[in-house]
Amino acid sequence: MTRTRTFPFAATLITLLVLTTAFFFLVGCTATKQARDISDTSGAVDEASDEEPVSSQEEAPDPPPITPDRLVQVEHDAEMEVADTDLNVQQPVHGGRKAKQSERKANEDQAALRKMFGTGGVIPDRFGSGASGNVHSGSANGVYLQPEVLSGGAAPGATVPVHPSDPCPVSWNTEEYKRIYENPFRTTVEHPLSTFSIDVDIASYTNVRRFIRGGQLPPPDAVRIEEMVNYFHYAYPVPEEEQPFALYTEMGACPWNEEHHLLHVGLQGRVEELENLPPSNLVFLLDVSGSMSDDIQLVKAAFRMLTNRLRARDRVAIVVYAGSSGLVLPPTPGDDRDTILAALSALQAGGSTAGGAGIQLAYKTAMQHFHPEGNNRVILATDGDFNVGVSSEGELVRIVEEKREGGIFLSVLGFGTGNYKDSKMEMLADKGNGNYAYIADVQDAKRVMVEEMAGTLYAIAKDVKLQIEFNPARVQSYRLIGYENRMLDKEDFTDDKKDAGEIGLGHTVTALYEIVPTTGGVQTGEKLRYSRREVKTDPAHLDEWAIVKFRYKQPDEDTSRPGERVITDQPNQWIQTSDDFRFSAAVAAFGMLLRESDHKGDVRFEDVLSWARACSVGPHAGERQEFIDLADAALLLK
Repeated sequence: MTRTRTFPFAATLITLLVLTTAFFFLVGCTATKQARDISDTSGAVDEASDEEPVSSQEEAPDPPPITPDRLVQVEHDAEMEVADTDLNVQQPVHGGRKAKQSERKANEDQAALRKMFGTGGVIPDRFGSGASGNVHSGSANGVYLQPEVLSGGAAPGATVPVHPSDPCPVSWNTEEYKRIYENPFRTTVEHPLSTFSIDVDIASYTNVRRFIRGGQLPPPDAVRIEEMVNYFHYAYPVPEEEQPFALYTEMGACPWNEEHHLLHVGLQGRVEELENLPPSNLVFLLDVSGSMSDDIQLVKAAFRMLTNRLRARDRVAIVVYAGSSGLVLPPTPGDDRDTILAALSALQAGGSTAGGAGIQLAYKTAMQHFHPEGNNRVILATDGDFNVGVSSEGELVRIVEEKREGGIFLSVLGFGTGNYKDSKMEMLADKGNGNYAYIADVQDAKRVMVEEMAGTLYAIAKDVKLQIEFNPARVQSYRLIGYENRMLDKEDFTDDKKDAGEIGLGHTVTALYEIVPTTGGVQTGEKLRYSRREVKTDPAHLDEWAIVKFRYKQPDEDTSRPGERVITDQPNQWIQTSDDFRFSAAVAAFGMLLRESDHKGDVRFEDVLSWARACSVGPHAGERQEFIDLADAALLLK
C-alpha cells in the first residue's frame, strides 16, 4: 500500500522539473534571438567608430574661446551632430516579423542614401530639412528634382522614400518661384496707358540656363522673360552729357504672328571710368549656413574678384550669418586686400539660417560708417532660405524699405540649387533699390563682379518708370511681354512716393510690346448703357503710334524728372529690322516657349534658333552663341 501511494507523487515531481527546464530553455533562446536582431540593426553604427567610449567621469578639456573666426565652424559642428543623431534614430518597433522587416528595410534605405550623397550619414540641408523632412514644393507647377539627385539613379521628377512607414515620400527640392500670370492683351480704347517699373535684374536667365544644362527644362514660373531679354547687351545710343540714360525705340514685324507688330523700347545708361566714381561703403552679407555648404567656395571666389577691384577710398565690412550673425571684418580700406581676402578665405559653411538677423546687423554696420557723398550698399549672397528669427516677407520688407529711405541700397546675389528661394531674393532686391543676379559659376561671378561692377554697385537713376500711351487710331490692342511683377497703376507714374526700379552705370533695359494694329477704323470697345465712349484723334496725331514717357530721380533726390518720345516711324519688315530687334524677339519667343505661353502663336524652337543665328554677330557674338547652344539643348529636352 505504501509503494502504491508514493508512485503518483514522484511522477508529478519529475513532470514539473521537465516543464520548468523547458520553459527556461525557451526564454533563453528568445533572448538570444532578440540580442542578435539588435546587433544586426546597430552593427553599422558600432563599426563606424574604432575609438573607445569616453567615460563620463573623465574630465573634458576646456573648450577653445568662441571668436568671430570660429563662429561658423562651431555652428557647423553642432548642426552635423544633430543631423547625424536624427539620421540614426530608429522608428519604434511594435513586434512581429513585419515590424522587423520594416526596421531592416529602413536601415537599408539609409545606407543607400549615405552612399548616394557621400556625406557620412548626413543628408545635405540643401535638399530639404533632413531625412525625415516634410514634402514641400515651392512652385505652383510641382516638385522638380535637381541634376545632382538624378546622378544617384533617380528618374526626373521622382522622389526618394526614406522610411516605408512615412505617409508621404520626401521631396529633395524646395525651390520657390512666385506664380506668374502673363500680361493679357488690353484694348487701347479702354486702356490707352501702360505703366510699369523698369527691371535690370538678370537672375532668371542664368537660373534657366542652370536647369537646361542640368538636363531638364525649368519650371514655367522660373522664367521671367524680361530678365532673359535684359541679360544680353544691345548697341543702344549713349546718352547725352549730364543725362543718366538715353531712350531708344524701334517698330517692326512680329515674327510669331504676321498680323501683329513689335514695339522695342530700350534704355542705355551712361558709362564712367571707375576712378571717377564716388567712394563706396560696402557690407558683404554672406550666408554661411549649412544649405550653402556646396556653394561657399564660389561665394568666396566671387567676392575675391570684387575685392581686387576696390580702391583705397572704398570701405568694406563682412557680416556672416548661420544660426546667428556676426561681424567677421570691421570696415576696412579697399586697398587692404590681404586683410579682406584672409577674412573671406576663413569662412566655412554650417548651421541654420538666421537671415533676418544678418540683414539687420549688415544695415547697422553700413549706417555706422555711412558716407553722405558716396555709394552705401549691402551685397547679400545667399540661397534665400531664411529659417531662424526674422524670416517672413513682411518683416524683411519693412527692414529693407526703411533702410532704403535712409540711403542704403541692397543688391542680392543668388547661389545654390535644390533649396533656392528665388521669389524671396527678387523681392528683397526690388524693395532694396538694388539688382538681383544668379551666380551659377565663376563666369557669372566675373560678369557681375568685374565686367559690370559699376552697374552692380552704382545707381545713376532711381525710381525709373515708363508709361506708354497708345493711339487708338493706330493700335487696337497691345500686350507688354514680361514685367508682370513690375506693373504699376497709371496714377503711380506721377506719384513720387511710389517705388520703382533703378538703373546702374552702363546698364541697358529692354521692353517689348506686341501690338495689334487697328483695321477698318477706330474701335470703340464694348457698348455701354449709361454712357458713350467716343474716340476723337487730332488729325495732327494720326501718324503717331504711341508716345513713350518716362520719369526718374537722381540717386540723391526725391523729386522725379520727366521725359518723352513720340513714335511716328512705320513698322519695318522683319528682314529690315536691326540685329538687336531680332535677337531680343528671339529671346522673348524662347521664354514664351519655356513658359508654354498662350501667346506664343505658332513659334517653334527651330524658329528661335534660326532667328538668333541670323543676328549673332558683332562685339557680343559670344553671349549670343551661348544662347543658341542653350536653345538647341532645350529643343532636345523638349
